[in-house]
Amino acid sequence: MSTHLFSPLKLRSLGLSNRIMVSPMCQYSAIDGVANDWHLVHLGSLALGGFGLLMVEATGISADGRISPNCLGLWNDGQEAALRHIVDFCREKGTAALAIQFGHAGRKASTHPPGAGGGPLAAGEGAWQTFAPSAVAYDEMWHVPHALDRLGLMRIRSDFVASAVRADRIGFDLVELHMAHGYLLHQFLSPLSNRRDDAYGGDLEGRMRFPLECLAAVREIWPAGKPLGVRVSATDWVDGGWNIEETAVFARACERLGCDFIDVSSGGLDPRQAITLGPGYQVPFAERLKRETGMTVIAVGLVTAAGQAERILAEGRADMVALGRGAMDDPHWGWHAARELGEEIDYPKIYVRASPRAWPGAGSGKP
Repeated sequence: MSTHLFSPLKLRSLGLSNRIMVSPMCQYSAIDGVANDWHLVHLGSLALGGFGLLMVEATGISADGRISPNCLGLWNDGQEAALRHIVDFCREKGTAALAIQFGHAGRKASTHPPGAGGGPLAAGEGAWQTFAPSAVAYDEMWHVPHALDRLGLMRIRSDFVASAVRADRIGFDLVELHMAHGYLLHQFLSPLSNRRDDAYGGDLEGRMRFPLECLAAVREIWPAGKPLGVRVSATDWVDGGWNIEETAVFARACERLGCDFIDVSSGGLDPRQAITLGPGYQVPFAERLKRETGMTVIAVGLVTAAGQAERILAEGRADMVALGRGAMDDPHWGWHAARELGEEIDYPKIYVRASPRAWPGAGSGKP
């Protein structure tokens, strides 16, 4: 391959055919955490589209860890069976490696889906008790979470492990722990949400302790040949909050525990955040972490065009790029990027007639 975007990448024993990842995108379509036909169509279509890695949406490790009542979960046998069916389909028919992101929403749990306003559930709407490092609400009119005690920390750490065991049984190639976007593990990292005065709060070492314990516990049971990584928010975009300098320290600590990649996003912890949006606006964070660590780094954030993605990799700013809404808009983005960059990639057998080598009209724009 002559391009960077379509060059292979090895993570432990996992070989990726290219460096394009579908970001985990919450679908708010599960019932009691169970995947259904929507997930089969959504993930199935993306598995066919020429991406190197397809990551399932943020998946709750427990009922109280879901963002909303409609979020996907993996803490019981019914959820495992439903997700296995979808993974088996994607494996048989698709061309992408398969990953899953695990998270606990912490103080941002027990909410309406975004399509229904996204605010906190009321008591008569099925609200549940939320948990966080400290009893500090996300915003005015939001639930005040219970500060986690030692038993609560042990439970959540065990829930991460139990979900990872299920993911391995299902056959996922890779796991990512969600430590970004203001959810529980990010809440421990940021001094804006972590006001503890015990070993799990205070200075940077204390605030990193619980996320690192969860990472270490999952790494211990996750097969040695399978990669494990984290998604982080590189900054809270709020003065006095979590920042890129602390993220770099945290990334190196993750690396020492056997973390194989870092997926670099930002924000989500505090409604006061002031984000300047623009094409590739988070790529500089990825670039800095790539420069300061030995980890594989994934860049996200308004990466939409093939040439843009290729330049990010060619300039050494990241090792992979991840698309969310770009993939939603075009589930065959990988096909079209390859055509634009003059590459040939494998197509699913049933769709091979649409590949440039089998269809002279591919990408020509002619009827």
